Amino acid sequence: MTSTLTAAPLASLLENLFTQADAATSSALVGLSEQECERLMHSKTEYLDFYGRLKDLWLPVSRETGALLYMLARSSQAHHIIEFGTSFGISTLHLAAALRDNGGGSLIGSEFESGKVRRARENISAAGLADLVEIREGDAMLTLASGLPDMIDLLLLDGAKALYSDILSLVESRLRPGALIIADNADHSPQYLAYVRAPENGYLSVPFGKDVELSIRLA
Repeated sequence: MTSTLTAAPLASLLENLFTQADAATSSALVGLSEQECERLMHSKTEYLDFYGRLKDLWLPVSRETGALLYMLARSSQAHHIIEFGTSFGISTLHLAAALRDNGGGSLIGSEFESGKVRRARENISAAGLADLVEIREGDAMLTLASGLPDMIDLLLLDGAKALYSDILSLVESRLRPGALIIADNADHSPQYLAYVRAPENGYLSVPFGKDVELSIRLA
């Protein structure tokens, strides 16, 4: 038995996209020290400039994390998904495939770099998943501040690490009990980790694999 994820046209499209991502290069960080990169990554005022410099970088989830996203969305029977940080749409494709196999639903993503929005929409359309996905262009602090489903089943955090806590705050009241939150590279967001790992905040949260924090909303 196949799934949307492992069948045509998505399986070959994803393989092609991962191959392109592996081969992609950029001079965006040339001249920036490691300390300066860390400072910009953790800044809540300069993130648009920093990630604007990275507009040619794919910044995708790994193949393993992509498969995990599909598995979590399928097993939780997710129908309403929010994604912070769409980039070229690789993670979006995995999640939208799960929506298709769950019988439908909607995914709202946010990406501020217009070139990435265009490419992501092209990839989603090529996969035959455009009817399930809305990509909102702009700063997620604005684009995800309204017009969301009353109940959210799954939240993916994979954008500016400095904003993980802020994005969670935007959608927290809409997370259903049992909702899953997947934060990629969450070790770069210590404030977020401290929040979801504190039992009094209503989550159970553990590091999963080498680069993912997996949390569940308890109530």
